[in-house]
Amino acid sequence: MNRKLLMTLALIGGFAGVGAALAQTVDGLDLDAIRARAAAQSEDAAILSAEVARRVEEYRPDAEALDAAARQKVQGLDPATLPKGPAGAVDFDEMIAAASGNLKDNRGSAPQFMVFVSLSMPEESLKTIIDQTSAAGGFVVFRGFPNNSVKQFVAGMSKVVSNDDQFASIGVDPRLFRAFGVQAVPTYVAVSSDFTPCDGLSCTTTPPPFDSISGNVTVRYALETFAEDNGPGALVARTALGNIRAAK
Repeated sequence: MNRKLLMTLALIGGFAGVGAALAQTVDGLDLDAIRARAAAQSEDAAILSAEVARRVEEYRPDAEALDAAARQKVQGLDPATLPKGPAGAVDFDEMIAAASGNLKDNRGSAPQFMVFVSLSMPEESLKTIIDQTSAAGGFVVFRGFPNNSVKQFVAGMSKVVSNDDQFASIGVDPRLFRAFGVQAVPTYVAVSSDFTPCDGLSCTTTPPPFDSISGNVTVRYALETFAEDNGPGALVARTALGNIRAAK
């Protein structure tokens, strides 16, 4: 239903308005709320899908180069020089146990130092944040693509990214915005430990203890504040500050 039709229905008023209101509720179900949730999930799904596709294309040349290098090395191997496996049957129980141990040691997928931003910010401010966050080893997070357009996002990035290496420190993830309740940009967050955002499109992850600052401050100022306050994100902040100093 478009806006013009909605305005027409509003002008009818009276009995028709009551009937329309009743039509939105069936056996206690709020159909408008259900439609709104479905629309929000669809938008998040489109955002995450587009981000995955963008990053796949971004790293495709590196993956192809690694694949070619690996194939070349394999072709040059002399079978006689390869190590021999153990004699007897393979112990699959031991292999499964080792694999399980490796999974337990995996780090969470979310970064521990994040700066939440938007393309609506001034270009110079955004460029400085990306430069410093990349040097710190952190991650710059956008909520979504402008007008749901990956093309517009990439065009905006071309104005604020100094070198291609910085793209590895930039991502789009509405789940992280929800997890930390980010309402303003820039917002700086330093988390006490690894964690992985939930997989659901409308779920909200409860993150580990963290420090947060919102406002027009520099990356260094935010990190120094976290480090000096000795809060949950102090250790991560000190590490990030060390990375910035080492990058100079």
